[in-house]
Amino acid sequence: MNNTTTTDQEELQIEQEFRALLADYATTRRHQREEIIIRAYHFAKQAHAGVRRRSGEPYIMHPIAVARIVAREIGLGSTSICAALLHDVVEDTDTTVEDIQALFGEKIAHIVDGLTKISGGIFGQQASQQAENFRKLIFTMSSDVRVVLVKIADRLHNMRTLEFQPQEKQLKIAGETQYIYAPLAYRLGLFPIKQELENLSFKYEHPEQYAEICRRLQENSNARLEAFERFAAPIRQKLTDMGYEFELKARIKTPYSVFKKMQDKNVSFEDVYDLIAARIVFTPNTDRSEREQCWGIYSAITEIYRPHPERIRDWISTPKSNGYEALHVTVMAQDGQWIEVQIRTVRMHEIAEKGLAAHWKYKMGIDDSTGLDQWIHQIRELLKDPNPNAIDLLDNFKLNLFASEIFVFTPQGEMMTLPLGATVLDFAYQLHSKLGEQCIGAKVNHTLQPIDYKLQSGDQIEVIRSENQRPQRDWLNQVVTSKAKSRLGNYFRREERDLTKLGEQLFDEELQRLGKSEIRDMAIYRLSTYYGFRHPNHMFMQIGKGVVSLKPLESLLVPSKKRWWQLFSNPLHKQPQQQQQQMLPLGDEVNDTQPISATQRPNQNLKHIILSDFNRDVEYQLAPCCHPIPGDEVFAYRDEQGIYIVHKATCKNAERIKSNYGKRLCTAEWRMHHTLTFAETIEMQGIDSKGLLVRIFEIISNHFNCNLHEVKITARNGLFAGTFELEVYDTEEIQLICNELGKIEEINSVKRLSSSANKSF
Repeated sequence: MNNTTTTDQEELQIEQEFRALLADYATTRRHQREEIIIRAYHFAKQAHAGVRRRSGEPYIMHPIAVARIVAREIGLGSTSICAALLHDVVEDTDTTVEDIQALFGEKIAHIVDGLTKISGGIFGQQASQQAENFRKLIFTMSSDVRVVLVKIADRLHNMRTLEFQPQEKQLKIAGETQYIYAPLAYRLGLFPIKQELENLSFKYEHPEQYAEICRRLQENSNARLEAFERFAAPIRQKLTDMGYEFELKARIKTPYSVFKKMQDKNVSFEDVYDLIAARIVFTPNTDRSEREQCWGIYSAITEIYRPHPERIRDWISTPKSNGYEALHVTVMAQDGQWIEVQIRTVRMHEIAEKGLAAHWKYKMGIDDSTGLDQWIHQIRELLKDPNPNAIDLLDNFKLNLFASEIFVFTPQGEMMTLPLGATVLDFAYQLHSKLGEQCIGAKVNHTLQPIDYKLQSGDQIEVIRSENQRPQRDWLNQVVTSKAKSRLGNYFRREERDLTKLGEQLFDEELQRLGKSEIRDMAIYRLSTYYGFRHPNHMFMQIGKGVVSLKPLESLLVPSKKRWWQLFSNPLHKQPQQQQQQMLPLGDEVNDTQPISATQRPNQNLKHIILSDFNRDVEYQLAPCCHPIPGDEVFAYRDEQGIYIVHKATCKNAERIKSNYGKRLCTAEWRMHHTLTFAETIEMQGIDSKGLLVRIFEIISNHFNCNLHEVKITARNGLFAGTFELEVYDTEEIQLICNELGKIEEINSVKRLSSSANKSF
């Protein structure tokens, strides 16, 4: 930001934007408090006078833009609009929260205070700051959810103007948005905002793929819309005959959702068939219930088109926990394509578009029946026994954001909402932590099932417990809910603390027996060095477990020639790194938050990547989690040891890394050309025929001169499917191979498989 005076033309533009804000406010349900909005605007304008954004526009344009999103796109009232206009005043000027309260009242001051506390973003520099910022976000959300709604509006406008930021900051902000803000908007019912945040993040994280998908969507848009109109015509006629006032529109799949489907299903753009859907929004008649009329329209549509029996979604009988209500049915169109039709009333549509604000409009507040209060209560439970690891806290929170839901029942018939994939163990922990710890199984629909049994919607579950049961570490892989993961993590941390304390006590008792208590520090150093531990607490915990013996302590502390022979002949020293990894307890440096660690890193120093901001060679490694090869879009971040780790831009860990290590990011690009080969796998399917395998080998081995490492083929009923692992130089070469193999008449599909098991040669 810089300081300059505004020109007359800019003053006119500012005034026009503010008038547009007042016009937006006039369309909201409560629009009687225009005077306080005008006062807040003039106060903010004076406070930010002479300050400009990186884009060059006067800073006051940002608060006005955020306020317009709050009013027009979220549908909130004057309190939230004023808070949006004032949201940066306390942070950027000498104004205090007390000043805001004196001038605009307690409610506005409370929201501004909450926004100021989380103004640095959810993620700070250090883990402790991350956790603290995130706790503030959760607490302010649970006390007044408008704080987070205004924060989402602020993030949306920042994303809309992200082009003016440097590339490294673009990656950080986009990663943070994709990781937490888009799921948060979805969870609060702001579906259009969620989609826009995802698309903008996609645009800056993968600019080439974004531009290509936009181009592909545009080039066939006319033909696609013509086909939709043919599909929609008989439905329009039927609804008109039924006497409804309605809108029937096409809903085009967004570039990000196309990209995600291509990634998840590992298919090409041509294989994404559901690019278009239909949405019916109708005004219901007053003589029957909304639910009855939605099913009536469903019946009318299925008289015209044949429905897909497994793709009916009834979100009317059981709304989603973010309040979403609609009836979805997928039917076969005239051209043989499946098209999803969404059926909503005007009320349902407004709730789907504006989430919480629409609930206030229709119900004058949020009650427990919507599921939103229950969700916020679950989130607050995460902080009752706060996890000191900020990344784990974020991951547990995110589990509650973006999961598809199932509905299950207790033996008494009480309904509970769980994420898709939840197990018996998740259900037990949802009821009570103690019940989860003692769970040994359950009767699901009166049939005995193990703790890792995955529940289905409609299941009725009776948990079976045992006083002798104790949590096992593999339980962490058998649960998906944040509550279960959080409670298990806390249990194991308590267990580790108790074992560490016991181990230290046993160590001190042994020192006392040997009469060596006065050299305790030296004894700790020698024994931990002997066993190869990097931290005394790791050693104490293994002593407490009974894994590490105290017998060598006497020889280590008694000066003799024999001691040195024992020290260097100890078999644990023959493979120190291997032994360390076996002994590392939960919570040590080697964990999921660091995709590659010092003990895992291979001893090689490749020089085939150019990192931004460096005119010298720096040490880097290719991430084993996504195995980038030349031609893949990549980025890098600096780990704790100062080594740059290079990841694919599409890596499953990319969002987390960009969010939590934003200050350590740098751009990266390949500079190698046919100097190293990499193992990649391609998959083929087609019609089995004599000599087909010979032709495949001819193309791979002779035409492209590639080495084959592994071939797996199955043939059945005249069809074949196979995978071929081969050495290639880069993504261009593997694409050329796929294209050439695709020319074989019998081959129906050929594609590159993304594999974390691939390795370089």
